[in-house]
Amino acid sequence: MSDAITLDRRTAILAGTALLAGCGTGAASPPLIRAATYKGDTDIRLRLKAAGLHPQGFRTEYSEFQSGQLIIEAMNGGSIDFGGMSEIPPVFAAASAHQSFRQIAVQHGDVNNQVVLVPKGSRIDSLAGLKGKRVGYVRATTSQYFLIRMLESVGLTWADITPVALGVSDGAAAFSQGSLDAWAIYGFPIQRALATQGARILKTALGFLSGNYIVAAHVDALADPAKVKAIGAYLRLTRQAYAWTEGHLSEWMPIVAAAVGVPLPFVVDQFRRRSAPYELRPVTPAAIASQQAVADLFTAQKLIAHRVDVAPLWDARFNSILEEKA
Repeated sequence: MSDAITLDRRTAILAGTALLAGCGTGAASPPLIRAATYKGDTDIRLRLKAAGLHPQGFRTEYSEFQSGQLIIEAMNGGSIDFGGMSEIPPVFAAASAHQSFRQIAVQHGDVNNQVVLVPKGSRIDSLAGLKGKRVGYVRATTSQYFLIRMLESVGLTWADITPVALGVSDGAAAFSQGSLDAWAIYGFPIQRALATQGARILKTALGFLSGNYIVAAHVDALADPAKVKAIGAYLRLTRQAYAWTEGHLSEWMPIVAAAVGVPLPFVVDQFRRRSAPYELRPVTPAAIASQQAVADLFTAQKLIAHRVDVAPLWDARFNSILEEKA
């Protein structure tokens, strides 16, 4: 695979108060949830800190990733218990012989932070202009999926472009150096390119993506009653953090700007253009059908070897928590 897992263990943090064993109390340590996160608006560490929220009765340890595909790889490798990604990486995992996770919730959110960028001065002014061009994307992520759908919308196919599979950091470097004619990408690399390179958004993924992202947990964690209880508490905490930041955007946006190193006006612009705020939702037949449609597209494009059924990947045991008022 072209991507390698980028775990910055120096940024991993322990949140919550550890109950120390061996101090005469005989108390066991509370369960540890090893969670994945991303830099930027979706960084749950920032949201919890801004909201003044802390785990109660469990501990968390975070590792930072650049794509959902890398989170799936880490989960399959047993190094994390909990993480979020788009609908796409689990589809590729479902087509393989090894899936060590279950999808336990839907994180619904913005799709206007998923775009095709073109460099400053580019003469490409429509999706049709991508024909014959070098277009960067992140393999097995939303950027590959929405790029396929965008091409189809103007009568083009994957074979009509020169697709260049790159990790996020490599894609950013290639785009800034002029090695790409366009870049299908997500998150705050968009804002950095707009702010520092004069890049232009050719098209957002509105109308091409469902807005459904996936929350997954490792099967071993789901087999441990203590960790199941901790995951439920963590989902409640996450929902509270989302609610706080949504109600305090004037405080939240400067925090995001500082975290990603982008001038505040560009972050404000991203929030202004959001298609939806982030929120956790329960597992539903509609969510399963949405991911199945994604899987079927990749099958039709011959990007996975055979049709996969995504339904067995889903686990609705936390729906009662996800249906509570935040």
